[in-house]
Amino acid sequence: MTKHRIYTTSFASVYPHYVAKGEKKGRTKKEVDEIICWLTGYNQKELEKVIENKIDFETFFSEAPQLNPSRKLIKGVVCGVRVEDVEEPLMREIRYLDKLIDELAKGKAMEKILRK
Repeated sequence: MTKHRIYTTSFASVYPHYVAKGEKKGRTKKEVDEIICWLTGYNQKELEKVIENKIDFETFFSEAPQLNPSRKLIKGVVCGVRVEDVEEPLMREIRYLDKLIDELAKGKAMEKILRK
């Protein structure tokens, strides 16, 4: 079985799209970074290093310092698929991130996005 293409795609190549999606709706890069750090446990410096080193999504999630246990509260549809129904663990993590960025772009409050 071959890996899904997104697993070997560099996080750095997708990151600007996350930022652009948020900024297009009046949100900030800082908010995008806060979401990514909340989900993965990376701090700002570590996140910048990940981007600089162009690591792929598989490595990005496998080396994440502390995946947030509250991420399991993320529910909803991304790309026509319910995130809570995604069986493959890595794809579910990627979909969690996609869903959080979608919520940011839709104007949801950060407290709600971060499941506080």
